[in-house]
Amino acid sequence: MSKVKESPPTDNEAEEEFSVEKVLDRRVVKGKVEYFLKWKGYSNDENTWEPEENLDCPDLIAQFEEQRKKKEAAASGKRHEEKEQKKRKSNNTPTPTQAKKKAAVEEKKLEGKGFDRNLEPERIIGATDSSGELMFLMKWKGTDDADLVPARIANEKCPQIVIKFYEERLTWHSPAHDDESSAKADPE
Repeated sequence: MSKVKESPPTDNEAEEEFSVEKVLDRRVVKGKVEYFLKWKGYSNDENTWEPEENLDCPDLIAQFEEQRKKKEAAASGKRHEEKEQKKRKSNNTPTPTQAKKKAAVEEKKLEGKGFDRNLEPERIIGATDSSGELMFLMKWKGTDDADLVPARIANEKCPQIVIKFYEERLTWHSPAHDDESSAKADPE
C-alpha cells in the first residue's frame, strides 16, 4: 500500500510537492505498472510504491527502464554464454574410449562395407526392407562384424547362404491338416 505524504495541515490546506530522487524498481499489480521510488530529502525507509499514472518524472522512468533492459539483456546473454561454455567443455575433450570408437568407425568407413572388404560371408542374421529394398544383415567369417547387404548382391555372391536363410524360415502346411480344417468349416 502506498504511503501518502502530506505536510502538516495549514490554513490553506495546500498539498506538499514531493520530488523523486531515483526510480529503484518496477512491478505490475492488477495490470497496472508501479515504481518503487526514492524521494528527495527522505531516508530509504520512506521509499514507496507509486502507480505510474501518478508520477511526473518521465526522464527518471526512462532512465530506469533503459538500465533495467540492459541488465536483463546482460543476464540473458550471460546465461546463453554459460550454456555455450558448458557445451564446449563437454564436446572439446573426448575420452580415450570415445577417441578409439571414433577411430574404429572411421577405419570401417575407409574399408567399405560387406563384399567391398573382401570378407567371406558366414550366414545371414536377418532381413529388412525398411529402406524400400530387401537387405540382409550378413555376418562375416573371422570377424564379429555384420553389414547390411542388398539382397540382389547376396543372391549373386552367396546364393547358397541366401537359400539356407530362406529354408530355415520356411513353414510347411500339410494337405491333410488343410483338409481337416476345411471339412470342419464345411460340413456337408
